[in-house]
Amino acid sequence: MSFDQIAWLPLCAGVTGVGLVLSFLLMRRRGVVAGLRGVAWSLLPLAAFLTGALPTLWQIGTAIGGFFAGVVFNPTVWAGVAVTGLSLLLFLVTGVLRGRRTAASAEPRTPAAGTAAAPGGPVTAGGGATQPLPQRKAAPAQKPAPTRKPAADDDFSDIEDILKRRGIG
Repeated sequence: MSFDQIAWLPLCAGVTGVGLVLSFLLMRRRGVVAGLRGVAWSLLPLAAFLTGALPTLWQIGTAIGGFFAGVVFNPTVWAGVAVTGLSLLLFLVTGVLRGRRTAASAEPRTPAAGTAAAPGGPVTAGGGATQPLPQRKAAPAQKPAPTRKPAADDDFSDIEDILKRRGIG
């Protein structure tokens, strides 16, 4: 069926009328906002007819339908889909392999021939040697707070112990 064989004005007006009736029912059931949104959707078919956008929408629809019909029934297109899938798979695999660093490839690289480096020191991007970080001094060990046995009849002894361990009270 071609575009010119369809009576578009009665069809668009009918779809708009049915949509407006359903929008009224929607407004009564779910509220004014939902009803107004339904009215907005309902007016689109009539607006498409009045603006002359229907031939363009018809061409877009037939092109999409023809594309999918060609995909389903054409083995050449399925071969193209398979090659596209293989390509995506290779991109994913190479991305994973690229991100993975083995221990051998993670070794520090040697300096370039024209740069000066300190003997035995690692080289920065600018070519100079890095300095070792100063060693941190160990913090003096804190003496554990003397623990006392809670009284058996004291209900808050556990809470008091927790507060004392945290330095509160």
